[in-house]
Amino acid sequence: MAKQVVETMVEGGKATAAPPLGPALGPTGVNIGLVVMEINKKTADLKGMQVPVKVTVDPATKEFTIEIGTPPAAALIKKEAGIEKGAANPIMDKVADLVIEQVIKIALTKQDKLLGKTLKSKVREVIGTCQSMGVLVEGMKAQDALAAVAEGRFDAKINAQKTEVSEQEKAHLAAERQKLQADNEKRRTEFEARAKVILKDNEKEPKKARKAMAEAGIPINIINELVPPEKKK
Repeated sequence: MAKQVVETMVEGGKATAAPPLGPALGPTGVNIGLVVMEINKKTADLKGMQVPVKVTVDPATKEFTIEIGTPPAAALIKKEAGIEKGAANPIMDKVADLVIEQVIKIALTKQDKLLGKTLKSKVREVIGTCQSMGVLVEGMKAQDALAAVAEGRFDAKINAQKTEVSEQEKAHLAAERQKLQADNEKRRTEFEARAKVILKDNEKEPKKARKAMAEAGIPINIINELVPPEKKK
């Protein structure tokens, strides 16, 4: 009898017999409790992240093997950066900072899934994901960090596959994260105040209010919150 394969996503260290895993494994006749226990053991270091899991079951013997994939690069970036989500407006807002060692660590973790042929090119891919999330690298905007990598500024660390981050660096990154978040909140408060003035001046003309806010440089997420776009009929 052909082996049966179940592929799904579970939260690291918190797999249960509940859907989607339990019902998918039920027809195979395997001991679901043992499978869950083994998955949680293998994903204990990935708590808080969605992890791809592949369970292969031999229906005749009920023996099983488990393969653990890697979380998406964005999830690994959030873990390293200590954030729950990326910036709503990544062009303007920056939510955290990473040192190159953390970027190298992510690139090594995801190396089989990234397109680049060298570690250096994989590091550039990870930085590209940082850009879409509003995450700085070595205190630089992602585009500047990409240029620095291209210039060879981090070649020694990349070639050595350096991934260790000192406690002093971690403390600095935590302080920088708090500062960035405080800056974002201050900027958002200022934008909201300006947007509300515009809205008051155009309270009966929502389209005109949205246009005026956009012309004033108000971020689209704030505009949509204050003046939701009209639904298409």
